[in-house]
Amino acid sequence: MGYRLSKADGEKLFGMWAKRYDIFAPKRMEGEGCFSDTDIIRYGRVISPDQIVWDQKSDYSFKEVLLAINETLFYFTEGQARVPEGPKKDRLIFLRSCDLHAVKRLDEIYLRNGFEDYYYKRVRERTKFILMGCAVTCDSGFCISMGTSQSENYDAYIKAGEDEMLLDVKDSDLEMELAGKMPENTGEDDATVAAETVLVTPEFPKENKEQVALPKKLSNASFTNEIWKEYGSRCIGCGRCNFVCPTCTCFTMQDIFYRDNPRTGERRRVWASCQIDGYTDMAGGHSYRQNQGDRMRFKVMHKIYDFEKRFGYIMCVGCGRCDNVCPEYISYSNCINRLAKEEKADEE
Repeated sequence: MGYRLSKADGEKLFGMWAKRYDIFAPKRMEGEGCFSDTDIIRYGRVISPDQIVWDQKSDYSFKEVLLAINETLFYFTEGQARVPEGPKKDRLIFLRSCDLHAVKRLDEIYLRNGFEDYYYKRVRERTKFILMGCAVTCDSGFCISMGTSQSENYDAYIKAGEDEMLLDVKDSDLEMELAGKMPENTGEDDATVAAETVLVTPEFPKENKEQVALPKKLSNASFTNEIWKEYGSRCIGCGRCNFVCPTCTCFTMQDIFYRDNPRTGERRRVWASCQIDGYTDMAGGHSYRQNQGDRMRFKVMHKIYDFEKRFGYIMCVGCGRCDNVCPEYISYSNCINRLAKEEKADEE
């Protein structure tokens, strides 16, 4: 069973949650788009449901809330190093089903890949996820093809209408304000909201405009396919596809030395891209992937082959953001379909 709240009580619930959590959700950033006088939808802190963009897919994923774009790992002086403090409050992240499936992919890389990343883990353990439904499919998404269109492992589901809010709450901590079970030391005079008990079912898309067929028998020939040269001739190596992707995890390290004392500074972990020049450069001048065709091949095959070979399922969640953001109109989904089509033609 779930809850139905009035718009006023929904606002009140958000305000109460904001005192216990840092709430992150898709927001419209006015004037911050790539082109003049354009907006962009990306994640930021919110304290009201009216600040959330409910009816559009965010241009950037939730990933930057769990993995900071620029994160200080430690500060160093001449004789010691100090790790910065973690988040002050627990976090709530509003996201859609495809992105919730992406959390599983990030967990595989940072928690179950032979080690546990300390910095990711301390944020992840203090994070709860609020599912946002999709009444209709987005234009570029192919979540149904990837099996990520539906989710059950959310802490709460929320649908915000013009006059009411519907909730399905699985996490007991998030339910306290609704069930009247707030601790006595909250300092709230009225630590509950008026809620009617109703049946609430999350909304998921029934079909996608974009459909993708995965190749089933990738072989060495797939790695030498001529399409990589074709895509490589168009790719400019900007890395935007990686930065908007909710499952890309590449980063690089930077040591920053302070001007007032060059023997002190900090080490930072910074997002990086397998598509840009220099990412695979090694000492001595060698580079594993020297042209854009090789880099495109690596990205695509890692998403649909290498990751599955290691973890048992496809890395891509079908959000379609990479297709939206590419300045050269390179379609990752069309690339996968071409591989599958050529595979089928070879079999015939």
